[in-house]
Amino acid sequence: MRLLLVLAALLGFAAPANAYWEYGHQTVAAIAWRNVTPATRAKIGQLLRHTDLLKTEGCPATNIEEASVWADCIKKLGSDWRYASVWHYQDADVCKPFDVTAECKDGNCVSAQIERDVKILKDRKAPQVERVKALLFLVHFVGDIGQPLHGAEHDHDAGGNKAMVSYGIYTTDRLNLHSVWDGLLAERAITSGPDIVRTYSRKDRAALGGGTVQDWGKDSWELARTVYADLNGGDACKPITGRVAISEAMIEKWVPEARTQVIKGGLRLARLLDAALA
Repeated sequence: MRLLLVLAALLGFAAPANAYWEYGHQTVAAIAWRNVTPATRAKIGQLLRHTDLLKTEGCPATNIEEASVWADCIKKLGSDWRYASVWHYQDADVCKPFDVTAECKDGNCVSAQIERDVKILKDRKAPQVERVKALLFLVHFVGDIGQPLHGAEHDHDAGGNKAMVSYGIYTTDRLNLHSVWDGLLAERAITSGPDIVRTYSRKDRAALGGGTVQDWGKDSWELARTVYADLNGGDACKPITGRVAISEAMIEKWVPEARTQVIKGGLRLARLLDAALA
């Protein structure tokens, strides 16, 4: 039933998806909530009690899981929030050395916005409304940067939005590589194996949650290179023509990789929240 709901959501997209599907973001948030300190939880709760300052009725953020999808929800509220649409991704070319300088011009990319949001949260003199907004964006963008198709592109395909694929029996004209990683694959990865919110060791927390924001961007870009290589018979830079069938072998390879990215997102977010709100 959940799989059918995911498919229905994908079929309902009126435009290419630029959002890590809700389940992915909510799971990242749940992992983060479990790993932050009690003091950080209290401060998150204090900030979330002031979301009315944002005047985004219809996009609730009363807890961290709701907060994790707020940045997508506001897209439907019109032009007042359109400026933030380019903050969800950075399309670094998988066939060139990793460099997001051009993508991040004027801070208009996901990694730059994560760093900006942390800085605002650390500033106790910043207006309350700006700190609330920074928290909601941060919770969302740390999820985004871990989704490989939010961090890379191939042959100007807008992060896989123009790379048409089939996924098992699903061959709808709206199904593309980006939406597969956002939805169907994320669903399978999160629900495969033990409870993802709790299944990692103390060693995992240190290893998977470490690094800088720039490291995380490169990490996603490198994973995207392997995804494109899998689609193209081992050549990440080979042009994609027509609709590519994602095989079960590819899915089985990608599921643990996608699962790890979600865990990384939660542990990274916990570390940033503790640092910003300590």
